[in-house]
Amino acid sequence: MRPEPPEPEPPETDDIRRRFAEEARTDRPDLATLCLLVGAEADPALGEAGIDAAQAELDRLAGLLPFGVLGARAWAVALAELLAERCGFEGSPAEYQRLDASLLPVVLRRRRGLPILLSVVWIEVARRAGAPVYGVALPGHFVVGFGAPEERVLADPFGGGRLLTGADAELLVTGTTGEALEPAMLAPADPLDVVLRVLNNIRAWAATRPERTDVSLWAVELSLLLPSHPARLRYDRAQLLVQRGEFRRGAAEMDEYARVVDAVEPSTAEAIRRKARAARAMLN
Repeated sequence: MRPEPPEPEPPETDDIRRRFAEEARTDRPDLATLCLLVGAEADPALGEAGIDAAQAELDRLAGLLPFGVLGARAWAVALAELLAERCGFEGSPAEYQRLDASLLPVVLRRRRGLPILLSVVWIEVARRAGAPVYGVALPGHFVVGFGAPEERVLADPFGGGRLLTGADAELLVTGTTGEALEPAMLAPADPLDVVLRVLNNIRAWAATRPERTDVSLWAVELSLLLPSHPARLRYDRAQLLVQRGEFRRGAAEMDEYARVVDAVEPSTAEAIRRKARAARAMLN
């Protein structure tokens, strides 16, 4: 029996994605806005009021920072005292099993999240207060940096705001990759790269839960709205459509992706076309 055709996306979802795409294509994409729109995609009930409330909470937290903070280390200490000690933002291994640990509106409410979402909180609170702050996308563990390279101070929001020495950062990298810390790993992370990493985390969470292909699909579709994204995401989306019983759409997108890769990887393209034919056969 053929599956029922999927229900059309509700207007709220269309609006969230339109705003997400528009924000991602501005000259200076706003990290908080993009992460909040990811949260609204996961929970459309959040609505405009919920997004505004989350922005107001970031503003409120920034207003609690002391005036006159100078120097990278002083900023890192001030953020740790406020967000980790006073407000209780921190991480735990259990967060890796929770979808909402990747959703900024929930992280602001629960004071718990993955390293990258806790870092987003730190970045957005510090930025509002005028701190020289940026994200640092170490392999396997996202942290926050303060100051210019010559005075750089790193802090680990997931670890309660612990300040990291060079040896600490090296250990984080070698523990994840087995390789040495490279200077390029300490460069400020682009906001769009941060958002893509958040969406990749959401996809990784859903990948171990076959019943949550809905989450995998919207995470891929938001990733595809970013101006720069891995081309393979189009194939991932096609596979998800087939998994969800949308065989015709999935097969069509596989064929389109095969046309893209045919010039450079003809054997890969042919394998994808075979999968497209197999998907269409499921309609019989």
